[in-house]
Amino acid sequence: MQYSSIPLAQSIVKLCISKGITDVVISPGSRNAPLTITFSNHPTINAYSIVDERSAAFFALGMAQQQAKPVALVCTSGSALLNYYPAIAEAYYSDIPLVVISADRPAERIDIGDGQTIRQKNVYQNHILYSANLYSELADSLGLDEKIKQKSFEVSKLNEREINLALNTAIEKNGPVHINVPFYEPLYNLTDRLEVSPIEIKPITEEKEINDASLKAYSEIWSKAKRKLVLVGVNQPDSIIQEYLDWLAEDPSVLVFTETTSNLHHSDFITRIDKLIAPLEQKENSDEWFKKLQPDILLTIGGHVISKKIKAFLRKYQPKHHWHIDAKKALNTYFCLDRHFEVSPNVFLNKLKQQAFYPKNAVYKDFWCSQAQERDKHHDKFMESLAYSDLKVFYYLNKHFPAQQVLQLSNSSIIRYAQLFKFSPEVAIYCNRGTSGIDGSTSTAVGAAHKASLPTTFITGDLSFFYDSNALWNAYIPNNFKIIVINNQGGGIFRILPGAKEVTNFDTYLETTHQLTAEHIAKMHRIAYFKQEGEQGLEDTIQRFLNEETGQPKLLEIFTPRTENDQYLRNYFKTIFP
Repeated sequence: MQYSSIPLAQSIVKLCISKGITDVVISPGSRNAPLTITFSNHPTINAYSIVDERSAAFFALGMAQQQAKPVALVCTSGSALLNYYPAIAEAYYSDIPLVVISADRPAERIDIGDGQTIRQKNVYQNHILYSANLYSELADSLGLDEKIKQKSFEVSKLNEREINLALNTAIEKNGPVHINVPFYEPLYNLTDRLEVSPIEIKPITEEKEINDASLKAYSEIWSKAKRKLVLVGVNQPDSIIQEYLDWLAEDPSVLVFTETTSNLHHSDFITRIDKLIAPLEQKENSDEWFKKLQPDILLTIGGHVISKKIKAFLRKYQPKHHWHIDAKKALNTYFCLDRHFEVSPNVFLNKLKQQAFYPKNAVYKDFWCSQAQERDKHHDKFMESLAYSDLKVFYYLNKHFPAQQVLQLSNSSIIRYAQLFKFSPEVAIYCNRGTSGIDGSTSTAVGAAHKASLPTTFITGDLSFFYDSNALWNAYIPNNFKIIVINNQGGGIFRILPGAKEVTNFDTYLETTHQLTAEHIAKMHRIAYFKQEGEQGLEDTIQRFLNEETGQPKLLEIFTPRTENDQYLRNYFKTIFP
């Protein structure tokens, strides 16, 4: 094996390996050559080469999402690391561990006119958990006097400490960290063995516990309350023990709201929040209905919530108490947060279950579950008679989507349509909801598909797909990966937003209409291309596309009307009154 002879590069690689990092995504460059050489030649490292840094970062994010452990990114100096920023922000808000390792010039070379040189220290300062700004080390200490050798030794130990702190933070806090590494030339000198033995500081991985006595007052409040709403946002599949979910579902005073990205399943959970709330807005006595739904206690679990309607409802009809359960952070989304339990949901629910009891004569859950069941009946009738549209396409996709799959969804209208349907418990659903951007959805899906234990299907809108088409410019797309592009010739979500269509030049600058297709992009990247225009044969096309394997990645582009989708969605919410 050949490795870089630069001790700092060797220390970084050794410490990454010691923390369990096995996947490193590398973008080409010269200044990062010491890292590239050492990572790519190490037998325990899976090294990936992806040219586009923006796509590379989202690809790494998708891998980290599936493995729930850090993935490293390596790039050269200059603007390269700025292209990581969208994925860094997404990782920061989605609690996904990424380790950015950027090569840099030595400090005295900054701001003197050298090429590919920018101010890289703390460049992600608003969206990073830790920034380790390392110091340049002399590549060879032979021939140096003892004072300089001692100084070099001290710098090495300081760098090792910073590397440890950065890597441990990514592991302990589940988020992105940045290690900025200045290298002197020469960059390509090699050695056949790793000669360093850096200090290793182990991360703290023990799960936090909660004191029984500190929970007692809250469990008493919980037990007495007859209207408790549990709202679950983005959540990893199989992360909450089913016993605790069953306990919540059996409590007549508890109503559980989930979304597709919650990945929680129970017959008594309400999975389609907007379908329940939207009709209440249109009732003459809507205030009375909302006061019936208003909880005494709001218990929130997981990450960001998609539904704007539930946010608006809880901000206006606030609970007496809002408790959030998360080992890391609590967001005051509803402007009434009064307690953050800094433990995992399993730890909290286990303790609460031991102390709490079901209140008598509570009807909160039964009443609202019966309302949701009525909505389901009207939902089915509406979908069967609905004209061809984006919503109709989702109806067929949901109807025929196979079990034992990973489903990746892009943002904007795609994730919102998905909220109106109930998917099989055997489908694991993901979407980049940290910043809710469309910019890296495809790259994330490709990275996730590469590591997923199940086949992966990605459903996306046209703008999101074209924006991130470089996601397909890599050699790591599995043969069973499927992409479904719903092409309505523009940003259809803007037609749904109140007042947007009245904006001057709406078609050009908001909806951004186009006549592009994905056919030639698929052909360029050797992806089998299929297309569907109109409803005739659509159901059969979807069934065959989702269930038949071709031995290569494939893409189905479904063309839908551009101008009618918003009206069909409005009609949907008007029609599902019980």
